[in-house]
Amino acid sequence: MKLTRPFTIVALAGICAIAAFSQDTRAQDANEASKIKKGYSIAPVPLNLAGKNIGLVGLGSYIVNAQGGCSDCHTNPPFVAGGDPFLGEPTVINQAGYLGGGTAFGPFVSRNLTPNRFGRPANLSLDEFLFVMTTGTDVKGIPPFVPSVEGDLLQVMPWPVYRHMTERDKRAIYEYLRAIPCVGSAQRCGT
Repeated sequence: MKLTRPFTIVALAGICAIAAFSQDTRAQDANEASKIKKGYSIAPVPLNLAGKNIGLVGLGSYIVNAQGGCSDCHTNPPFVAGGDPFLGEPTVINQAGYLGGGTAFGPFVSRNLTPNRFGRPANLSLDEFLFVMTTGTDVKGIPPFVPSVEGDLLQVMPWPVYRHMTERDKRAIYEYLRAIPCVGSAQRCGT
């Protein structure tokens, strides 16, 4: 009987932990589902979902458009005339330049994050994108240069914060960027 009681307590604790984990997992799934749904409702441009992970695209849109503020720097100008919320106007995102880069921050200029004709956002592979988001390393070598141990470091971009995102969140951003329209020349966009 003495051996059974500790076993029973451990078994009950295990069952309670599994139940709590199951409830927490369901809550996390519901939370992510609401982010995905919201991501689709706030996407300011039409999305090309062919061959994309639908869940990651929606989650990526949520991160880019509701949390990351990516458009504020990577869309120039971010709002159309009469659509600037900072002037008390109803928000209207500049769809024609959405995430196409070009905003100057002193000597630094924000990059074009849209997919090129090969479907690569910012002309980066997924592995390169994850590397950049995690280390802040400028893999393109565009001046001005800010040397580090890894290579040149991106300035202005808040990669020191973004590097702490989960890999799933970074992959979701990449998948969303794959789904948005290309901004740039006919040669870049393949049109």
